[in-house]
Formats: sequence, C-alpha cells, structure tokens
Amino acid sequence: MTALAGIRVVELSGLAPAPFGCMILADLGADVVLVERPGGNGPAGPPPGPMQRGRRTVTVDLKSEAGVTQLLSLLQKADVLVEGFRPGVAERLGFGPDVCEKLNPGLIYARMTGWGQDGPLASAAGHDIDYIAIAGALHPLGRAGEKPHAPVNLLGDFAGGGMLLAVGVLAALVERSRSGRGQVIDTAMVDGSSLLMTFIHGMAAAGRWPGPRGGNLLDGGAPFYDTYQAADGGFLAVGSLEPQFYAALLEGLDLADDPDLPSQFDIKAWPELRRRFTERFLEKTRDEWTAIFEPLDACVSPVLSLAEAPLHPHNEARRAFIEVGGIVQPAPAPRLQRTPAKTPAPPQTTSVPEVLSSWS
Repeated sequence: MTALAGIRVVELSGLAPAPFGCMILADLGADVVLVERPGGNGPAGPPPGPMQRGRRTVTVDLKSEAGVTQLLSLLQKADVLVEGFRPGVAERLGFGPDVCEKLNPGLIYARMTGWGQDGPLASAAGHDIDYIAIAGALHPLGRAGEKPHAPVNLLGDFAGGGMLLAVGVLAALVERSRSGRGQVIDTAMVDGSSLLMTFIHGMAAAGRWPGPRGGNLLDGGAPFYDTYQAADGGFLAVGSLEPQFYAALLEGLDLADDPDLPSQFDIKAWPELRRRFTERFLEKTRDEWTAIFEPLDACVSPVLSLAEAPLHPHNEARRAFIEVGGIVQPAPAPRLQRTPAKTPAPPQTTSVPEVLSSWS
C-alpha cells in the first residue's frame, strides 16, 4: 500500500510546474489521469517521459461540449483536479470551481499559475524567469559585477510551483479528512519563489547579507563557498563554511601551514584567498581532488553531469536513480518507511470510459 493509494487525481495537461507536482502525487501512490488536449501541448510542452510517469493519459477536447461533459464525469469521482490555465479560462470552458463544487463537494480544485488568481498581473503572460524576477529571487543570483543569472527553471517552475502545488494538495487532503469538504488551492509561482527566499530575507534583516550580488557568504562571494576548476576542466564544489571544515579544506589543499594565507573571514583579503585556491585546484584533476577530500570531511564534492550523477557510489547505494521506460531518471522521494513508493510505470494511454470503469 502506498501513501496516497485510493486518491484520484485529474490533471489537465500543461507545461512544467503542474506536471511536476502531479508526478510527485503519482510517485506517492495517487491514481493520476492526465487529460491531454488533441495534438498535445506542441513543441513548448514537456517531452513524454519522466514527468509523465505513473499516469494514464486520455485525450479530451475541452473546447467542445462533449469534451467538457467527459471531464465532468471524471471529476464527479475524483478527489483532486489540477489545472494550469490563466484565471477565468476554466470558468469560461464550463468547469470552474463553482460548477465542480456542486458536482462534487469533496473535490480539491488545485490551480497552478505564475501570478496567482488575482492581482494586476494575474492575466499577464510570464515564465519562470519573470516570476522569480518579481519575487526578488533572481536579483541575488549571479557573479559580482555581472547581470543576474537564472538557475535554469528550477526556482519558479519546480520548487516554487510544482513542489508547492503538491504540498497544497496534501494539506487540503488532510483537512478534508476532518471536514469532508474540498477547497480551491491558489498556487502561484511568484508566491512560491518569494517563499523560497525566506532564509535570505532573514539573513538580510540580521545584517548578514550586506554585500551586492556575488558579495555575500552563500552567493559566491566567499572563496570557501564556491566552485573551482580542476586541471582537466572538471569542477569541485566547496562548502567549507564552519571552522572545522575550513581547516580540512586547507589540509586537503596543502595550505594549512602557509603563514601568508589570509584568515578565513578577512573579507578584504577574500580576492587573494580565492586566487590561492584557484591556483591550487588547477594543479590536479577533479577526480584526484575528489580522492584527496573524500576522507577529510571538508564539504568538498565533485560537480557531476547529468550522466555522471546516477553512477556516483552514494547515489548507486541509495538507488537514487531508476530506469523507467528505458530512461534513467531520479527515483521517487521522500522515502516513507511503511508505505514506500513503487517504481513508477511509464505513461499509458487509455480512454475516459476505461478510467470511469476502473473508478466505479
């Protein structure tokens, strides 16, 4: 038995955030049915594979009366609806929250948008980079003296969007177990991206984030919390913040007894410290440094590629990557002791009548 066994989710096809949130729900055992539009999402949509794992897919034309009728027949028996349209679209098509509540009072209606259901930008177009910009999450990202740099679309789409959507659905399911009633979840990527910045807001309020972009402790400003290139072009990630880890870093770099080395928190000397670290890391390959630092507990790790990560001994030992449908991909997480997730199945195509039959 999986944690969400028996929970029925209807997912209306969309781009990255909602599919990721629904992937998490499916990994945890929910029966997720993806309602795909005829012709799919086009070239901008996610390719079939990891994000659609664990789903049954049906094709329904939601712009037709017959298609809406089919959708409503599914929602009558579902626990959760996930939709990612702009505000007002679902209402115009005939399956807004009011219609669904009358049909199924226990339905949890999860809405995934960039800007939220209200506010001046609610109906505006946008992408991950826009949402994290307005949230204040893009401004700190990048090197000193350079323009802000988006971390692909991890912050807005996935952490601030899909992950938060899954949390909202789980919270609503818990509440429904007490009240018996569903509710609408307004998940906005701009809200989620702001939420992810809570720690940095706290650092700034305490006066511990005083510098501009790339000039602080955790944004590449500190030479002991950064990445360094090795002799073979590979990179090492250094996170030697605490004194004991910093001492181990100096030991591994053979700099512990250098009397001319600046002290760790002499901020004015950080450029010189970075120069010394840069020169030393260029003396050996990434894997040679990895072997040196492995026993030292210095918080120094190799920067692995997408292809290398599944082969790392720690990831192999924890079976952190699995193969689904011939594609190597991250395994479900988190790991539940009594109700662990099963290995997801590849996406499957079915029909609305078949789904309804299985839900009877």
